[in-house]
Amino acid sequence: MKKPEPPAQPEEVVDASNLILGRMASYVAKKALSGNRVVVLNAERAVISGTKERVVARAKLKLKTRTLGNLEKSPTHPRKPDGYVRRVIRGMLPWKKPSGKQAFHRVKVYIGTPDEYRDRSATKIADAEASKLRVPYITVARLSEEIGGYVA
Repeated sequence: MKKPEPPAQPEEVVDASNLILGRMASYVAKKALSGNRVVVLNAERAVISGTKERVVARAKLKLKTRTLGNLEKSPTHPRKPDGYVRRVIRGMLPWKKPSGKQAFHRVKVYIGTPDEYRDRSATKIADAEASKLRVPYITVARLSEEIGGYVA
């Protein structure tokens, strides 16, 4: 006997172009926790507020964190834009609870736009628009280039 297939979960597509990374990530995390599958496109175009020097310095400081005793237990830090955005989203979820892990598995993050999502309309997040920022900002692609993970 076959197991009945679970009901199809609604899928929401979010275009991260010119969206503030933290605000976009909290929106995606909330949608994933509510049971929706979420696809984030153009992860490299999300922005992080702050001067380039400060944002890059903070990211490079995290990269220095390591465990000398056992390399298998040392932390890994994403350098590519999709991994970086995915890790920020994971930080917004209750990772140590089963609901948080299940929600994280419902999130997909892509660099650019894959062919299967070209015709889909993306959700606009009005609160996360980078045009509202009055401070300097840097894109995730630029940050990723600086820490050695992505070349556009």
